[in-house]
Amino acid sequence: MSLPSVESLIEKLGQALTPYFSSSTTEPIIVGIETGGAWIAEKLHQRIAPEAELGRLNISFYRDDFTRSGLHPTVKPSSLPTDIDDKTILLIDDVLHSGRTVRAAMNEIFDYGRPQKIILAVLIDRGEREIPIQADVVGATMELDSGSHIKLEGPEPLKLVIKTLETNAG
Repeated sequence: MSLPSVESLIEKLGQALTPYFSSSTTEPIIVGIETGGAWIAEKLHQRIAPEAELGRLNISFYRDDFTRSGLHPTVKPSSLPTDIDDKTILLIDDVLHSGRTVRAAMNEIFDYGRPQKIILAVLIDRGEREIPIQADVVGATMELDSGSHIKLEGPEPLKLVIKTLETNAG
């Protein structure tokens, strides 16, 4: 399977998101979900709105699936502007799959305050939701085999890779 270049997908996201920064109202706060979403958020921030506020979310504490997947999260602090009340949040992630990462990110955002609006932009939407979360802006939509995952590697250079989960046949 041929993967699109990350640079072309970031360009596509940038074009779709530019109108949110051209109105006379308050600019959105760009917030990336660590780690891949934060890398993309930084690139978009540089490209379309270097004067906008930029934040990072580490959602490890908010995940609901770490014990099921055997992962042990390292909880690090998030970095959001002090006041997000009544602001528009441009939430950025690399891959939207089950919807659980975005749900966890929104839980954390609401612990900081009550934004007026959250706009979700993702580099790749691979479908197969477990909860009803939809992106407002998508770089590309891809379908993968159920045993495969797409991952953004970086930070320099940013590239997409497909990984196949190996199953142990006993």
